[in-house]
Amino acid sequence: MNTIIVKRVDSGTADTSEIRDLARAAGYSVVGELTQSRRADAALQIGEGKAEELAELVAETDATTVIFDNRLGPYQMYNLGQLLPDGVEVVDRFTLILEIFGQRAQTRKAQLQVELAELRYELPRAEAKTSLAKREEHPGFMGLGEYDESRERDIKAQISRINDELERIEQTEQHRRERRRDSGFDLVALAGYTNAGKSTLLRQLATDLEVEENEELHPDLDPTAESEDKLFTTLGTTTRRAAIDRRDVLVTDTVGFISDLPHWLVESFKSTLDSVYRADLVLLVVDVSEPIDEIHEKLVTSHDTLYERNEAPIVTVLNKIDQVTDEELAEKREALSSLAPNPATVSAKEGLNVENLLERIDRELPDWVEERLMLPMTEDTMSVVSWIHDNANVDDVTYGDEDVVVSFEARPAVISQARSRASELRTAAAESAS
Repeated sequence: MNTIIVKRVDSGTADTSEIRDLARAAGYSVVGELTQSRRADAALQIGEGKAEELAELVAETDATTVIFDNRLGPYQMYNLGQLLPDGVEVVDRFTLILEIFGQRAQTRKAQLQVELAELRYELPRAEAKTSLAKREEHPGFMGLGEYDESRERDIKAQISRINDELERIEQTEQHRRERRRDSGFDLVALAGYTNAGKSTLLRQLATDLEVEENEELHPDLDPTAESEDKLFTTLGTTTRRAAIDRRDVLVTDTVGFISDLPHWLVESFKSTLDSVYRADLVLLVVDVSEPIDEIHEKLVTSHDTLYERNEAPIVTVLNKIDQVTDEELAEKREALSSLAPNPATVSAKEGLNVENLLERIDRELPDWVEERLMLPMTEDTMSVVSWIHDNANVDDVTYGDEDVVVSFEARPAVISQARSRASELRTAAAESAS
């Protein structure tokens, strides 16, 4: 699919590198581009002369699609469609992102979120079609489609239905997270921009063997996480168990942040970010090889997104240190110190400093608490001792004639459960004695 890239900026020089990456990620072949520095034209987004130049370039290159790295309103899309050769599709930045999301969506949740985002995007266009139809203008090009007065009602009904189903899925996932916590698991989430290296880092932090061993306990664990230089490789979430000796830690890789996202798109994928908001620790992964201004802007946006609902501590991870010199790394650490006062530095690709990061995760997660429980000797006592072994670090077990004393350390939630089980044993022992 041959495409022309178009980008308008208010001032300065337009950077088309990201929109080119997005186009390639969606399977397009970029055969040309047009950029313009001026205020947005209300009718066409770009100036009329530039729009005519675009139509000529499309004809010369036989492009079948024009991709704008700007948000196009429904009337701008209609007007552009009138100028371009028949059959040429007009796509803006957000339509393109949705197209990529649709290609990557594997799980039911991801597919629903893509559908929700598409409907939220289509709703104002359906309203525009109503307005155009009342003026007896019936747009039939790819941007708006044919007018159907019932479509607006259908969209709103579908949005309501999808929201209800996503809420049910989120309740199930929340119960799963709580079960994991009750089983002594710390939950760590990877956040950050697309292509920062989150999936590669997840593979370094996790151990395949332990995931397989826990398949029955946690059947949703995904034993693989792709590590490709491709935007939106991870659309849903991938959870794996981290290689930290004294703790049971689950690390979840989430959909990457993208710059300049509209509110409706963020809202559609909000439930994916719940795995970040509900974590015990967030690792905010940054590509340190990017220009400092770009890193700074991405950190600010990430913090705005995370601090809105997140309560867990955030550790910034400067990734790809193999691609910068020691001097450049030191300069960037200093320049970013206000946003990332004590960052971890790694190369996920080369495995550099991964052990240090695992130690940092251990330090940053909630402290474990020491406990010493005396359990009466009953027929269920050994199953409780076994459960404590599975969910805590046991220092010592002393067996007496009538009781068992277990000394261990664990998460507060596990200690609370252990005390509850001990109380049940004591109640059962008292009832059998009477």
